[in-house]
Amino acid sequence: AAPSNTGRPGPSSMFTPSNVQLAANPAGSLDELKSLGVDTVHLYMHWADIAPDAGAFTRPHFDATDPAAYPATGWANYDAIIRDAKARGMGVNLDVVAPPPNWAEGKGAPDRAAHPYWRPNDAELGQWVTAVGRRYSGHYTPAGASSPLPRVSSWSVWNEPNLGIELAPEVIPHTQIEVSGTLYRDIVDASWRALHATGHGGDQILIGEIDPAGATFPGAPGLFGAMAPLRFLRAVYCVDASYQPLKGSAAQQRGCPGKPNASAFVAAHPGLFHASGFADHPYTQGLPPNEPTPHEPDYAELAGIGGLETALDRLQHAYGSSAKFPIWSTEYGYQTTPPDTEAGTVSPAKAALYLNWSEYITWLNPRLRSYDQFLMTDSTAGNFATGLRFPNGSEKPGYAAFRMPLYLPRTSGAKGDALEVWGCVRPSHDAQQTSHRRQHVKIQFAPASGGSFKTVKTVLLTGPHGYFDLQQHFSGSGRVRLSWAYPHGPTVFSRTVDITLH
Repeated sequence: AAPSNTGRPGPSSMFTPSNVQLAANPAGSLDELKSLGVDTVHLYMHWADIAPDAGAFTRPHFDATDPAAYPATGWANYDAIIRDAKARGMGVNLDVVAPPPNWAEGKGAPDRAAHPYWRPNDAELGQWVTAVGRRYSGHYTPAGASSPLPRVSSWSVWNEPNLGIELAPEVIPHTQIEVSGTLYRDIVDASWRALHATGHGGDQILIGEIDPAGATFPGAPGLFGAMAPLRFLRAVYCVDASYQPLKGSAAQQRGCPGKPNASAFVAAHPGLFHASGFADHPYTQGLPPNEPTPHEPDYAELAGIGGLETALDRLQHAYGSSAKFPIWSTEYGYQTTPPDTEAGTVSPAKAALYLNWSEYITWLNPRLRSYDQFLMTDSTAGNFATGLRFPNGSEKPGYAAFRMPLYLPRTSGAKGDALEVWGCVRPSHDAQQTSHRRQHVKIQFAPASGGSFKTVKTVLLTGPHGYFDLQQHFSGSGRVRLSWAYPHGPTVFSRTVDITLH
């Protein structure tokens, strides 16, 4: 077996499935994710799914910190998913997210029924997160169960808070004064306190979960629009465009101290400075993964991840902290046509290429700790079609690309040149553990002049996530792919890459 670069183990594998599809068949869905080599399931827990009388505007009388005070039906799907993931040796990153119940909505929404995301009550949120933390402490046995529920040790706080459809208002009405940053700061504070109070203080707790883009035209984002993520983060941390703490009325309008006091601000908002990391949804909106949206320095796409890193460091430095948050990708993918007809889509074949290219970029950056795939199967509505399967269940090219990524940074050159071959066999680590046998992947080549694929190198996989990187000579132009066999199972292949050697 050929040696390869295993000094960079690469990101862990995360998957964000549809809650509806996952709840419909938790065991079967998780079996498939396990077969694809997924390490962690990023699971959204919606507050309104759990809360009693979520559609009412009057708060019911109950102890919101007690898991048993909530309807058992609200917990049932989440319990099953968390139990089944634990049984398969998979981690769960539990993201406590909107919508809140209507009775936890703040005052002033233009339409109370349509805008439950409006100024959610952070005290009520803290009580709900306390109940969640108790339930998944590893010591809680629900009524009728014979054993405690598994412990959850990885958490995220909210989802895309820089979008008005997730947290509103984004600005004070009729102004450009950011207010969603204040709301999110309160959400992080309440969630942080609740998780620490329920024995999860040593767990992984991620903040951010930001959408990578936002409207930057005059008058944007309005009450319910999308705020550019770095602008949003500056408001969360109470700094101006130069990353200096806000003062006076500019600070007070954004819920910040009128007189900056770095140590007091850090003490008041520990989650902003002591979180385990920062979560980003670095979608590239149909562009190649190395190409940022032009003229948008406040975006946080994969191609602009350096700008996000710099911003996070400057936010810490503004308060005397030297922390450098690792960044976790917790939603990612490419929308494909078919079935999607929205702007920013690509063909299924191009999506497969871009997914592997994106993962290579992620692997190169040691500050990026996860690579995420959002959705397994596209919805029948065809919108936001980032899944690995079409709505009818058939596999897109992205399915094989996710299971066994292959990327060649350079696909042409002179005869005799070596080409870099980077790849991953995502299920290999689990296969090694279950079979007790070292795993190998075959690099195969078929000449452009015709003929079948033949193995040109066998590579030993030694890292924890199945990555390898090496230089390989090929005899000429042709096609390259990877081949790997499940223990006692089928042989599977990567996508095919064309190379040209003159």
